Amino acid sequence: MPTVELRFSAQPEHVRTARLVAAAVARRAGVDEAVLDEVRLAVGEACSRAVGLHRSHHVDAPVTVVLTEEEKAFSIEVGDGLPAPGSGASAPRAPGAGIPDVPESDADSEDEMGLAVISGLVDDVEVRTGADGGVIRMTWPTTPAVVLP
Repeated sequence: MPTVELRFSAQPEHVRTARLVAAAVARRAGVDEAVLDEVRLAVGEACSRAVGLHRSHHVDAPVTVVLTEEEKAFSIEVGDGLPAPGSGASAPRAPGAGIPDVPESDADSEDEMGLAVISGLVDDVEVRTGADGGVIRMTWPTTPAVVLP
């Protein structure tokens, strides 16, 4: 069950909020202090990637961030609403969104760069796509809290 779930419109200014919430929840979950900057950077990169995909493809659905505290791990899933090519689903589009499309080669290059940055920051990364959109799942180990007598 998610510890925290965020949904936000695909606006770049919301990425900072997602980073701050992710770092706070990761700290509370027991992620090592030395890794919190990597958590912030990885979440920022994943959310920026999702915002870019939404804006370039005129997706109206919110970006989702699910933060889950497990027994020995903390995971963050950043989801976009852009269905995988060939999935048979069409992405919901905002009528008359007025945001110019990013040329496909530039969008692909930015997407690959974002994934490379994330995989450099996080040891345990899973990227999946489907009819409901793409998800980047990042996982960090946690240290159990020490209870003093």
